[in-house]
Amino acid sequence: MKLKGKTALVTGSSRGVGQQISLGLASLGANIILHGRKMENTTRTFALLKDYHVEVHRVEGDLSDNDQLSKLVKEILDTFGGIDILYNNAAIMSPYRNTIWGHTREDWESTFQVNVFAMYYLCSAFIPGMIERGYGRVINLTSGIKDQPELAPYSVSKAAVNKLTEDISVKLENTGVRINSLDPGWLKTDMGGKDAWYEVEDTLPGALVPATINDDGPNGQFLSAIELKNAEL
Repeated sequence: MKLKGKTALVTGSSRGVGQQISLGLASLGANIILHGRKMENTTRTFALLKDYHVEVHRVEGDLSDNDQLSKLVKEILDTFGGIDILYNNAAIMSPYRNTIWGHTREDWESTFQVNVFAMYYLCSAFIPGMIERGYGRVINLTSGIKDQPELAPYSVSKAAVNKLTEDISVKLENTGVRINSLDPGWLKTDMGGKDAWYEVEDTLPGALVPATINDDGPNGQFLSAIELKNAEL
């Protein structure tokens, strides 16, 4: 129960990696804020969390819509005053283009809106409160994808996630707040496909490590859930 009493928001927690992270955090005692584009999308994860003795709240909002994103943040701040742990997990993958020059402006803009701009907005909404309270853990989900220019908007957006995470971390030195990027690995999910190397369950316990580190732990680092699979929490 290392995270007992902490409140964690996991974006995109209706299925896949976000669902696994939510269950893992709950097993450590954290109260969970589930997120999905629509409230009904979180029903399955909400049901699974009933086996844990934690509080569970649900929010909805399409992260590609600025108004919905602002409403989501306001609801959380009005209800909880802030959060202790933020997993920026929600992301979209741009369409696979058979030619590397075929990516449209819409491909780039829609991918960056969800994967980068929304992530930045959520960081800006919750990190100041974490600093003020002297505790916070922010985990930005990234990817080890490379050599796939047919998916350039997605891969470049994840490079932006890594860079932004590194830059924000500089301002968190000497605070009780840590921010890191986390690669869950190539997983057999809707995004990863059936040919991926790992099952989604393989993300645990490694994906929980950046939420359980000490105040002087890794900051601005690229972490791999698969490489941390033998971690003791």
